[in-house]
Amino acid sequence: AVVSTQSTGEPGTKEKSDDKERTILHIDDPLDYQGRSFMVAPKDNETNLYSEDPPAKCFMPKKLLHTWDAHNKGVAKVVLFPKSGHLLLSCGMDSKIKLWEAYGSRRCIRTYAGHAKAVRDIVFNNDGSQYLSASYDRMMKLWDTETGECVSKFTTHKIPYCVQFNPEPSKQHLFISGMADKKIVGWDTRTGNIIQEYDRHLGPVNTVTFIERNISFVSTSDDKSIRVWDWDIPVDRKHLADPGMHSIPSCTISPTGKWLACQSMDNKITVFATQKLRLNRKKEFKGHMVAGYACQCNFSPDSAYLVSGDADGRCFIWDWKTTKVYKRFKAHEGVCIGCVWLPHETSKLVTCGWDGKIKLWD
Repeated sequence: AVVSTQSTGEPGTKEKSDDKERTILHIDDPLDYQGRSFMVAPKDNETNLYSEDPPAKCFMPKKLLHTWDAHNKGVAKVVLFPKSGHLLLSCGMDSKIKLWEAYGSRRCIRTYAGHAKAVRDIVFNNDGSQYLSASYDRMMKLWDTETGECVSKFTTHKIPYCVQFNPEPSKQHLFISGMADKKIVGWDTRTGNIIQEYDRHLGPVNTVTFIERNISFVSTSDDKSIRVWDWDIPVDRKHLADPGMHSIPSCTISPTGKWLACQSMDNKITVFATQKLRLNRKKEFKGHMVAGYACQCNFSPDSAYLVSGDADGRCFIWDWKTTKVYKRFKAHEGVCIGCVWLPHETSKLVTCGWDGKIKLWD
């Protein structure tokens, strides 16, 4: 089942003619015996994927459960399907994006092809029906997760480093992208137009994270600073730049929304309180080697542990309270770039690396 989608010329975008999006469905039937799509979380699992509450207590992953040979080149990022976490979306340096089952037979469901160069960032919207991809071919594309259709494309002719939907349910048609030309650009997916430009950073923008009930967001950049913005106001509300700070290529907000964990280039994870964006000097997580790599850090669902990959392919797990290393293990050959804990599981962890593999640990 190969669907080819023709691109529509949006305002502010320029199309290449060879740039056709293709999608391949790898499973025989997209619907199960009851007519439910693969987008619906399975109900026959031992864990309830529909519960609102995280697991009461999380434990250390002990063994390798499954390995997906995901991409021909390195995997750049892996994200989980919102709320249930029953699907994984991965993007690779082979310019492809793939959707995988996290439960059951763990098949590859769909491949989305359409970028000309490596894909750098992917992000789901709130219900997982669509996702955005940002690539080194300077395009950002909005995809339909289920059909594989490319809904629309956006470009400023500069490389996008990160994309993020506005998490507010009434503003799901809006997203922002951090660009290589130091700007943060706000877009409307309905018109394809730029709605706002936040142009205050002095270096390429690495991350954008929404905080404080989604009314403001934090951006980090190669200029070694952190800026806080209110949505739609192009002047930053707060600017953190300390001579001791290093650039931050990756940020994660805790499940409670209280803390922002920032992977810092001096081989530390620093923690900021989201309320007034103040550095928490007591919480500093070290021991791993990440200098030069944008390794993702993440929280366990109960916020008791912090996990991160490192440049030597190891995965580190720290205790959040004491900041001590609880566990370290070799996860990948080459860089372990991403790690994410399944939201309803006590000890299941997904890691991805530049060896092209995605691994599930339990």
